[in-house]
Amino acid sequence: MAYFSFEKLDVWQQSCRMAVAIYKETESWNDFGLKNQMTRAAVSIASNIAQGLKEGRTLNLLDFLIFQKGLPQN
Repeated sequence: MAYFSFEKLDVWQQSCRMAVAIYKETESWNDFGLKNQMTRAAVSIASNIAQGLKEGRTLNLLDFLIFQKGLPQN
């Protein structure tokens, strides 16, 4: 697989924008447990995409993307 940066992936960029939006939306929440869980989940999407690409194998990246979408894995 030729090297390219995960930052160029549209799905990674969208997940970063979503994480920022969730941080802004939950900024004033008083339920800190839920706020913490939602912000960590949002950040983990972009992180998992980057990690899957870092592994250097297309199948690993596909596994991470399938996991993030919530589809059953084979």
